[in-house]
Amino acid sequence: MEVVIVSLAGILIGSEALSATVEINGIGYLVNVPLTVSCKLPALGECVKLQIYPVYREDRQELYGFLTPEERDFFKLIVEKVSGVGPRTALNIMSKLSLTVLKDAISTRNAGILAKCHGIGKKSAERIIMELSDKDISTIAAKSIVPAGQKSAAQSSNISDSMAALVSLGYKTADAERAIRQAIERLGGDASTEEIIRSALNA
Repeated sequence: MEVVIVSLAGILIGSEALSATVEINGIGYLVNVPLTVSCKLPALGECVKLQIYPVYREDRQELYGFLTPEERDFFKLIVEKVSGVGPRTALNIMSKLSLTVLKDAISTRNAGILAKCHGIGKKSAERIIMELSDKDISTIAAKSIVPAGQKSAAQSSNISDSMAALVSLGYKTADAERAIRQAIERLGGDASTEEIIRSALNA
């Protein structure tokens, strides 16, 4: 009988940009994680719990980890429902964009945002949107940065660019999302990327 791992809770003993090592009862588990997760991990030696999506191959087992079930479920959706997109490509997508921005890009059919991810061209981005647009991604809970009914392709692009800018300046993903959400609440949904970044930095 095949054992399916759905979560791991233990001590974080190793952390790289795209991986984390969790020790449980003396055994270290290497887990592949996106950048949006690795930047939120605790310090080495502290407890951590990761939601796991396992990939079984003939010669090995790979584990992909996330901090929330929502992130794991979205990763699973991409890997299992989008043709031509495997775990590594899905990891690249979720390293570049947060779950909130990904959902916004799909709901507004903004292929340009997805095409910014490593290994994803315009055709691949359009295929991801086409194959996920009929899926009920609303059940994968994630609080939108822009209130429902106020999002457009341009706004989603502004959000993505603002996120990338703040993260490059050292913001953690969660802090960047919070700052951008507050900036948009102050400025309104039509704010430009430059206005959002400036407002977020000056808050």
